[in-house]
Amino acid sequence: MDGLLRNCATGCRVDEAFTMDDLVDSISADTSGLRCGHVQLRIVFITPQRLSYTTLSDLAQALIDGTVYEIVQGLLDIQHLTEKNLYNQRQKLHSEHRALKQDLVRKHKQALQTCKSHNLAVLKTNQRAENEALDQRVKDEQRMMDEKIVAEMDQKVLDQQNTLEKAGVPGFYITTNPQEVMMQMNLLELILKLQQKETVSGSLP
Repeated sequence: MDGLLRNCATGCRVDEAFTMDDLVDSISADTSGLRCGHVQLRIVFITPQRLSYTTLSDLAQALIDGTVYEIVQGLLDIQHLTEKNLYNQRQKLHSEHRALKQDLVRKHKQALQTCKSHNLAVLKTNQRAENEALDQRVKDEQRMMDEKIVAEMDQKVLDQQNTLEKAGVPGFYITTNPQEVMMQMNLLELILKLQQKETVSGSLP
């Protein structure tokens, strides 16, 4: 992901060789500058979205006291717990389906062993129908589980957008527009990189 930003006391220039890490360095310097009352930002381009001077200037302001970092980290922790919970639910369902299939195979095997030859054709027809019914049940339950997961993750995105908007983090508002969501993901990536950098440098606890 490429981006460009320069923070200069006497003017700024655009350099197409800038990367996300360069952007992190620049905004990190900008937040330090803001603490001293000196900052000057120019337009940043993060492929494929454009972030305006106002968005970046407001972001630098919002990051000064570290509250935004705490909010984003909290949202990330909640998301990880949600993803783990949904994954465990899906794995549990797979285990239940596997057990059902094993039980049915065992039941069918026992029935075949004790079946009289003149009833064999009917038994096989009934077993085929039971297999098809179980396959359909598994398919339906897996589909419903996947739809539930997608719906919960979509809701999680809306919750995160709402929380960040209420916290006054620039660029965040409720939207389902793919380009706008991608821009917000880029902003979150930037914030997390800045948090990591400032933690390493000792600016944050």
